[in-house]
Amino acid sequence: MRSFSSLLLAGLLAGGLATAQAQTAPAAKADSVVIRKIYDEALLRGQSYDNLRYLCQKIGARLSGSPQAALAVQWGKLTMEKANCFDKVYLQECLVPHWVRGAKEKGQIIGNKGKSISAAVCALGGSVSTPGNKPLRAGVVEVKSLAELKALPDEAVRGKFIFFNRPFDDKLIEPGQAYGGAGDQRRSGPAEAGRRGAVGALVRSLTAARDNNPHTGATNYGDTPTKVPAAALSTQAADQLSQLLAADPNLQFELEMSCLQLPDEKSYNVVGEIKGSKYPEQVITVGGHLDSWDLAQGAHDDGTGVVQSIEALRLLKAAGLRPERTVRAVLFMNEENGTRGGTKYAELAQQNHETHLAAIESDGGGFTPRGFNVETTPAVFQKVAAWKPLLAPYLSGQLTPGHAGTDIEPLVAAVKPVALFGYDCDSQRYFDLHHSALDTFEQVNRRELELGGASMAALIYLLGKYGL
Repeated sequence: MRSFSSLLLAGLLAGGLATAQAQTAPAAKADSVVIRKIYDEALLRGQSYDNLRYLCQKIGARLSGSPQAALAVQWGKLTMEKANCFDKVYLQECLVPHWVRGAKEKGQIIGNKGKSISAAVCALGGSVSTPGNKPLRAGVVEVKSLAELKALPDEAVRGKFIFFNRPFDDKLIEPGQAYGGAGDQRRSGPAEAGRRGAVGALVRSLTAARDNNPHTGATNYGDTPTKVPAAALSTQAADQLSQLLAADPNLQFELEMSCLQLPDEKSYNVVGEIKGSKYPEQVITVGGHLDSWDLAQGAHDDGTGVVQSIEALRLLKAAGLRPERTVRAVLFMNEENGTRGGTKYAELAQQNHETHLAAIESDGGGFTPRGFNVETTPAVFQKVAAWKPLLAPYLSGQLTPGHAGTDIEPLVAAVKPVALFGYDCDSQRYFDLHHSALDTFEQVNRRELELGGASMAALIYLLGKYGL
C-alpha cells in the first residue's frame, strides 16, 4: 500500500487537484452544517479527555501481557458500552508477547582510574538481561550507523559494547522523518552487535530532546544466535559518553538489567460496531492501540488514539447521524512490540470475506489537528481532496500522501481497502515524550484532544455518506 504514495505524487503532479469533483453547493452547505454539529458536541460536551484521564491515571502503563493491559481491555469494553452508540461491542482474542522489564536498570561510565558517572538508561523492549542479572562491564565502541559497525574488524568489536549514537536529523521539518531515519539502530542494532561478537548494545534515544529521559522501544533479534542486552541511553548520557570516549577510548561501561521474556499471554482487541443503514456490507474501521510501553501512562502513545476512536462514533450519534456504511472502532492490542492485534483483525476480516472501504488510525499523539495522511490511488485521492474545504475550517484540511498506520496496514494484504487514513496532528513535541517516562496525562491538552476526535468523526461521516 505504501507504493500508492509514489503513484499519488505522480498523479498529482500530472493533473493537479483541479480534476477533483466538487460537491454541489447545497450538498456542501448541508455537510458543513452537519460537521459543525460534530465539532460543537466535541468542544462543548466531549468525553475523550475524561476517558483518557481514567485510562492513564487509574490503569496506567499497559504493556502487552501485563495485568494492566488486561484491565485496559475490560475498561475499553465497558467504556464502549457506556457510550451507548454501538450496536454491539465484542472482543477478538489474540496471543501477545509478554516481556517484563524487571528492576530499574543501572548504567555507569567508568574511567581508567575507576571513577564512575551514572548514565540514565532503560532496557529496550524485548531485550535480554545482563548475564545472571548482574552488572556487565566492558569497553565501548561508538558508531553512527549499522554500515559503520559492519566495516569494523572483528577484533575491534569482540567483547565490547557497541554504542549506536546517530542523532535525529534536526534539519527535517517533520520529526517523524527524523525518527524513521534514526530508528534502524534501535530496531536492528543490538542484533547486529550480537552477530559481531559484542557483549551488549547501547542506543541513543530516538528523540531530538536534550534531556535525561531514556526512551524505550522494541528491538528485534531476528535469527541472531547470540542475543545481547540492549539499552537506550538518554540523549544527555549519550552526549556525555561520546565526549568522554573521545578523551579516553579505553573507558568502560557497566550495565545491569533483569529483563525477562515470558510465554505469550491471551489478550484481546476491543471492537465496537455500528451497522450501516444503507451499505452494511462496506466497513470503515477507525482505531488506536490499547497497549503502551511501561515507563509511563501511555497518554499520547496511544491513549489519545484509543479515546478519539471511541469518541468519533459517539459524536456521530450525538449529531443525530446513522452512518450509511458499517463503522467499527477498534482498540488494537500489541502495536508496540508485535502488532498481533492488527494482524488478528486483518485475519478475521479476510476469513469473514469482508469488504473494507477504508481504515483510519490515530497513533501520532493528541496534539492540534492538521489533517490526514492518505494511502490510496491518485484517482481516489482526488475524490477525497474535494472534502478539503469542509475540513479546513477545523484545522484538518491537510491531506497528504504518507504512511497511515501500523495496526491498519495488515488489512492491505488481507482485504485490500480502498484507502487508509492516518490522523495527522502537530508532531513537533511528540518525540520528546514518545516511549519515555514523560508520556503522561498531564501532557495532553483537552481542546486539542477533542478537536482530533471530531476531525476523525467528520471524515467518517463523509466516507460513510459518499463512499470512495
